[in-house]
Amino acid sequence: MGQPEDRSDEINKYRKFRKVEGSTYHRVNQFLRKHTYITAREWAIARLCADFQTTSGAEMTFIGAHLPELVPFMTEPYTPQAVNQARNAFRNKVKMAGATFFYGALCGFFTPEELDDILFESSEVARFLMEIEGTALEIDEEIDLEDRVAAVMKNVSRSSAEILKERIKNSGSEKE
Repeated sequence: MGQPEDRSDEINKYRKFRKVEGSTYHRVNQFLRKHTYITAREWAIARLCADFQTTSGAEMTFIGAHLPELVPFMTEPYTPQAVNQARNAFRNKVKMAGATFFYGALCGFFTPEELDDILFESSEVARFLMEIEGTALEIDEEIDLEDRVAAVMKNVSRSSAEILKERIKNSGSEKE
């Protein structure tokens, strides 16, 4: 078995999270907890997994071993298992938040205007996090993503209205 590949140039060129350089994990975590359901650990690991993706998945060993060098507010290296656990926690929280959001939309709890406000506020927080990371989307990518989300939300709103209308119609016929 050969020597491990020297990737110090790659580590030194990685310039994410520089806007929080000097901040503590606790401080970053407090900010995230105020605006999201994810922790600083989950945020950092999710970003790294996206950035160090290979054809067979994310480089768990590399990410964990070099965590303090890659993310200024992380002070300890992680095992590949700890990296995987944080990645899965992030994935599960995103899925649960999505399910909660769509339930609120489908059940008619929110008006289309309120949903639009929620999406706008959510996108502002997401953009801010990406800015802190040092990640930027091209304007065309951002517009395309917003258009796709808007189309999905229009379908959700339309479906929700149809379900509610059907429910009201059926509850009226049951009373007869």
